[in-house]
Amino acid sequence: MLLSLFIHFSTPSRCLPIKTCKRCCQYSTGRNVHKVDTPVLLKNALPLAFNRSGGHGGKQKYIRLNSSQKRCFSSECDEVCHHHEHGEVRVRFAPSPTGFLHLGGLRTALYNYIYAKKYGGSFILRMEDTDQSRLVPGAAESIEDMLEWAGRTDLTTHIYTDLHTDLHTDQSRLVPGAAESIEDMLEWAGIPPDESPRGGGQYGPYLQSQRLSLYSQAADSLVQTGKAYHCFCSQQRLELLKRDALRSGQTPRYDNRCRHLRPDQVEEKLDQKVPHVIRFRLESGVEPFNDLVFGWNRHEVAQVEGDPVVMKADGFPTYHLANVVDDHLMKVSHVLRGSEWLISTSKHLLLYRALGWKPPVFGHLPLLLNRDGSKLSKRQGDIYIQSFQRSGALPEALLDITTHCGSGFNSNRVGRKMEELIAEFNPSKITTHSALLDLGKLAEFNKIHLQQRIDDAVQRDWLVRDLQGRIQEVYGTQVQDQDVLQPDYITRVLHLRKGHISSVSDLVSSEYSYLWVRPSFSDQQMAALSSEIQHIATLVIRLMEGLKGGEELTVDQLSVELKTLAKKTSNTKYRDVMKIIRLALSGLQQGPSVAEMMVSLGPSEITHRFNRVLQQLSRQH
Repeated sequence: MLLSLFIHFSTPSRCLPIKTCKRCCQYSTGRNVHKVDTPVLLKNALPLAFNRSGGHGGKQKYIRLNSSQKRCFSSECDEVCHHHEHGEVRVRFAPSPTGFLHLGGLRTALYNYIYAKKYGGSFILRMEDTDQSRLVPGAAESIEDMLEWAGRTDLTTHIYTDLHTDLHTDQSRLVPGAAESIEDMLEWAGIPPDESPRGGGQYGPYLQSQRLSLYSQAADSLVQTGKAYHCFCSQQRLELLKRDALRSGQTPRYDNRCRHLRPDQVEEKLDQKVPHVIRFRLESGVEPFNDLVFGWNRHEVAQVEGDPVVMKADGFPTYHLANVVDDHLMKVSHVLRGSEWLISTSKHLLLYRALGWKPPVFGHLPLLLNRDGSKLSKRQGDIYIQSFQRSGALPEALLDITTHCGSGFNSNRVGRKMEELIAEFNPSKITTHSALLDLGKLAEFNKIHLQQRIDDAVQRDWLVRDLQGRIQEVYGTQVQDQDVLQPDYITRVLHLRKGHISSVSDLVSSEYSYLWVRPSFSDQQMAALSSEIQHIATLVIRLMEGLKGGEELTVDQLSVELKTLAKKTSNTKYRDVMKIIRLALSGLQQGPSVAEMMVSLGPSEITHRFNRVLQQLSRQH
């Protein structure tokens, strides 16, 4: 049975009625559990007290809520969070095309994609290629997801960035082809956008650099309504402000000097074409917002920050304005992004209010970190999707491991496919704790998904084509028999090695080179094993001739045949017979069982290789 509560914001005159379930009505204070059946008073947008006597007066009992209890007031009990007033669920992934797709960025895109498909909505890819001042130097090798783009999660960084927003944009940091590569990688990963720069859509264009007039219109509107103003402060003055603040032990912030210019002073400087930016007037009285993950939040940004730049001198917007304008015009219903942006959301809500627009629902995803809790970084090695692709990682394995280490699903098991991830997705189960990613387990995830692909006829064909390309790339002209590139041969190899390999790239390593290239070995290696090499080679050739009648070889069958063959030798033990056959077939001293090697290669190739053994012996005499 649903119970109505009134949540109060700061004063009794501002109440928000909500519906909550019976479970939401119990909160613990220490060891005591209190049932809340009266109004809950919020201080700074967080439930801190309830009134036991009803109404707005009377004795108050203060309580502490954990994260799951706070979220009882959000999406879990109120379906309006998922079925937005705008109608269709529309989410977006908005990276900056300054490099290639990062693993953290893939995770952000994945959660947006799953959310859209769970609720029958649309997944949008938008390229934020305007606010270059926030980009991390050296980003030419990768696309920085929201974590890398923000740089840090502390408040000081947000203030510092707004203070030092460049007057001009360095478009040279954009990497040619990066936008196309990002879309390629999303499609490869199995999370194709419904609307994108390449595919288009009703609310395009989807490159911010092609939407500059829209940002200019929004900025002009803010200036005309007094919500923003022209700032003529030079970079030198901003640097002095920063130095003075740091010298006195304070956090750098803009002092809002140009906010107080008279209209005639502004007109004079504009007439003189003095370089300027447009700054947004931060106001106190920020409305609290109910985050899908973190619950009720509010940050009084005007108390700790100077007025932020929303439009730079070259006509390019900053992130704050561009993302608000685009999300509104593209009818984005839910913004799911990294938790480092949680602290900026109040600022964005002020922009929505100033522009007279209804904001979307916000959900801030916990960060994806390394196993030791450190930040994912390009400095630690190849954590870009193209690197995983080249190494043979399967896209579903990457998606599986990034969701397995996180939260938001009804179960947490290995081997889930996309349709299972969508079916089991539950936004109310996303926790505020950072997800710790152990890439050392990727090989095991990949092995499981590789087995699933081998067992699926359509997916297996994809593996065959992939392996064909890798064989030609690694071995090239060393491949003496083109039959090893035939789909039937490769399919047989995949089935035999299923469960033993973690990636198709394993099959082109030196350990498996015998499958594609005929091996070499010395006479001394053979002679060291037995004096019956010629006899053993002849026995193997006869065995293969007897099996060429079209009957398919099996490992079990050959294991029996090889034991019988070994008994036909005079003074060579079974173990040494196996070593001789292994050396002749692969040039190696270890690897898969001899029987499996023989099934992989087939009778004709085995016969060819043992004829070479006999030829080598004949040249000795």
